Amino acid sequence: MKKIKFSLFTILLSVASQAQNFDLIPLGIYGGEQEDNLSAYLVGAPNDSSFLCLDAGTVNTGIRKALELKSLTGTSETVLKDQIKGYFISHGHLDHLSGLIINSPADSKKDIYAIAPVIQILQNHYFITDTWINFVDQGQKPILGKYHYNELQEGVEIPAPNTPFFLKSYELSHVNPYKSSAVLIRKDKNYLLYFGDTGSDRVEKSDKLNTIWNDITPLIKKRQLNTLLIEVSFPNSQPEKALFGHLTPNLLLEELEKLKDKIGQKSLENLNIVITHRKPTGDNPEIIKEELLKNNPLKIHYIFPEQGKKISLP
Repeated sequence: MKKIKFSLFTILLSVASQAQNFDLIPLGIYGGEQEDNLSAYLVGAPNDSSFLCLDAGTVNTGIRKALELKSLTGTSETVLKDQIKGYFISHGHLDHLSGLIINSPADSKKDIYAIAPVIQILQNHYFITDTWINFVDQGQKPILGKYHYNELQEGVEIPAPNTPFFLKSYELSHVNPYKSSAVLIRKDKNYLLYFGDTGSDRVEKSDKLNTIWNDITPLIKKRQLNTLLIEVSFPNSQPEKALFGHLTPNLLLEELEKLKDKIGQKSLENLNIVITHRKPTGDNPEIIKEELLKNNPLKIHYIFPEQGKKISLP
């Protein structure tokens, strides 16, 4: 009887650990060139139509694609206005925010979450009369007041109103000293980690990624953090001096080796690594995918997102 009870407990624990906690809907997956498919990911809770948009390179085209694939319901207008509750913008490059800017006239009131240097870029270079107009509630006049900046401070968790999420940011080095950022998203006791553009610590002469690895180690060990979204922009043939603050398959592996030393091989194998921001030049996306899968000594479970196709995550 005790063996049966123990077996049943083990099964229930396994089922609980595999419960779906996040829905991820890629609105755009690439890191440049294809203006209709640039970095943007909706994250929501299962059976909930409230989403946070992680970067916003492509918005409207991605919504339409997701509706075609039945990853979203409603119309493109209702998804934009009613279902997207806010935007996390990792850094100030256009392939991560052009969809936010261009769709702002059709959007509704909501929050923009970013670290201070990114807010300064939005306020000083994009939401101004010379380039667009100021749809935010602060900055250059005339002020239209549609969006509100929420400054993220490293290591400080804040709620994302109208969503089930809490957000905590980290700085990244994207051609040191240029600031990009990552965001740790919490729902109840479960987490998902999204990286903006980042170089490796060794190439960038930085400790930004190591700081994150240290912080998330206990979450991974407790199986509370099961998914990382991280960029691999170039294949291994790209010279390190021409990476411009990005990762290759080999550099990602180099960083994941450091993470493995902190959490152990078994915990690493339980992670989902969603590969973002592949540069679409030529055959680069397929080369990057092949290089990651062929040289995988750590037995990483890689996920390669497709525009509009929902991914259910634990």
